[in-house]
Amino acid sequence: MPPSHVLVPLDGSPLADEALAEALDLFECRITVLNVVTPLDAGMSEGGVLGAGEKRRESARDRADRLVARARDRAAELDRTVETAVGTGDPAETILEYVDESDVDRIVMGGHGGERGSLARRLLGTVATKVVGEAPVTVTVVR
Repeated sequence: MPPSHVLVPLDGSPLADEALAEALDLFECRITVLNVVTPLDAGMSEGGVLGAGEKRRESARDRADRLVARARDRAAELDRTVETAVGTGDPAETILEYVDESDVDRIVMGGHGGERGSLARRLLGTVATKVVGEAPVTVTVVR
């Protein structure tokens, strides 16, 4: 049975972009793209390394807004629409909560993000692993 609502978590990585392209290509249903802003005081967040501050929070939120707007534009190029959402928190937990609260029945996501060895890659690799292991719906991992 085809899904009726697909969630595509975006982090700005090429694989996340490929996950969006895959979802748009495969599914003719409601698609939501979600970017999760990790709190700057979280232990594994970029902010945990670089320091917190209002300017950093604004920058992270602006980046999230740009990512979901870019996804909306990519969908429009294909005469499609996507819903967009920006969450805050632990990425895997926020994705799983969104699934539970939003009637999502499929997740399509990248397997890892960023350059080899980067903090982003390690974090998203961990996120994908947790989502695959704990999601109550089918997860497609794009590699």
